[in-house]
Amino acid sequence: MSDLDIRLLLTAFGSIVVLVGLIVSRIRMHPLLALLVVSIGVGLITGMGMPEITKATINGAGKTLGAVGVIVALGAMLGKILAETGVTGAIANAILQRASGRLLPWAMAIVAFVIGIPMFFEVGLVVMLPLIFSVARELEQKDGFKGSAFVYVGVPVIAALAAMHGMVPPHPGPLTAIATLKTDVAPTMLYGFIAAVPAIILGGPVYGAFLAPRMSVRPDQALLDQFTAAHGGSGRLAIDEARRPSIGLGIFAVLLPAILMLVNTLAETLLPKASLAAEIAAFLGTPLVAMLVGVLFASIALVNFRGGSAEHLRETLGASLKPIAGILLIIAGGGAFQEVLTAAKVGDAIVHLIHAFSLPPLVLGWMIAMLLSVSTGSATVGIVGASGLLAPLAGTDPNLNLPLLALSIGSGSLFFNYANHAGFWLVKESFGMSMGEATKTISVIQSIVAVVGLVMALLMNLFPPFH
Repeated sequence: MSDLDIRLLLTAFGSIVVLVGLIVSRIRMHPLLALLVVSIGVGLITGMGMPEITKATINGAGKTLGAVGVIVALGAMLGKILAETGVTGAIANAILQRASGRLLPWAMAIVAFVIGIPMFFEVGLVVMLPLIFSVARELEQKDGFKGSAFVYVGVPVIAALAAMHGMVPPHPGPLTAIATLKTDVAPTMLYGFIAAVPAIILGGPVYGAFLAPRMSVRPDQALLDQFTAAHGGSGRLAIDEARRPSIGLGIFAVLLPAILMLVNTLAETLLPKASLAAEIAAFLGTPLVAMLVGVLFASIALVNFRGGSAEHLRETLGASLKPIAGILLIIAGGGAFQEVLTAAKVGDAIVHLIHAFSLPPLVLGWMIAMLLSVSTGSATVGIVGASGLLAPLAGTDPNLNLPLLALSIGSGSLFFNYANHAGFWLVKESFGMSMGEATKTISVIQSIVAVVGLVMALLMNLFPPFH
């Protein structure tokens, strides 16, 4: 390692410390301002030119808003419609009636597991937030419940969505590793499902049961009211009881974006890439388009066709964006921080550090992806870097189980999601958490999932590979 590598690594570590200090100390700087200040500071300390710093900051914020922000906004609209028409309340009551008490986290994990098959982490969480808030709100009103109902219900969802995002195709991380290592989708998907189950159990219901009694987390009241509309839909969009949508139609409206993404996954596997059907499926299965279709379907099927006012619908959708405006900007700030770290070549310093160690390929892939993801704030950077470094080894070692290597790399990219990840800020701001509470939640959950993923890959490597 060179002196420059050491300086880059120390700068990356120090920037996280400074960021946390600005937010939690007596300064109490707003997270957006703190992220921007630290981003510019990292650029100056690492020797980036001032035009390059501003370009990276703007590009990072813009890319993150484009990839995550619009989807979060559409998710807020969909959640508002579902809440105001009474759909979310009805689904929450159905879950509580069939899976009360200790079974509730397991039920939420199963729902998130299904949602998470085609959906990115951030998209799946946005879709699940109305259900999480509605179930938790009902649960906290029961006598004898101690701690945070929102943590109790939300932790299994976060664990399931994270595990699916990092371990199972068609998510971009596993697919990138598969393509770079020149292995197959089917065995990687099978290994991913097997590894995801214990990871979800330990990081979800088990850890949630331990954490929830020790926390008092509760979302901002405005966001909570938006996504729950207490009393099963009492706002402007409340429909007459006789015309209220059935729970089946409501579930379909919730799942429609996931269904479109799943259809795209199947089309990629079963249809020729150049066919018209595959192109249509790919278009509709794009997260932004799928969420847009979901909002339009909910607007028409749950409101317009049931006598709801178009003017009230427009006002409601506009109001749905106000509580999430701060969340969107903070997520953009996280994107700027991530882009500056990447542009400063922190990832290259991590790669040079790794070369000093001699580890088994599965462990090495996990370590490289983990360190790149933690340092740059991008799981994609971690996966691309680890896959690229190990691709030559993958082509020369016939005994190396490439699907398991792809799984190890994907698992490593999940480790310790923190302040330079957009998902961290989405969880923190959505649930109204402090930095410490968010760390105990999403950062620890994803670390558990990542470690369990590696352990499962090493265990499965003891057996003959799938073909």
